[in-house]
Amino acid sequence: MTRRIRGGDEGMSTAEYAVGTIAAAAFAGLLYTVVTSDAVTEALTSLLRSALSGEAG
Repeated sequence: MTRRIRGGDEGMSTAEYAVGTIAAAAFAGLLYTVVTSDAVTEALTSLLRSALSGEAG
């Protein structure tokens, strides 16, 4: 007879997947809000213009 040694749980349960999905969606929403803010948009535009024109800092 083979005995199965029970270790820790493997994988995630459905509830854990749901919580992980909600957390990922919330983080994505926060990241989108930050990246599309006026300050970040201006900084990225300035950086891109500087890089394309060959100017330093």
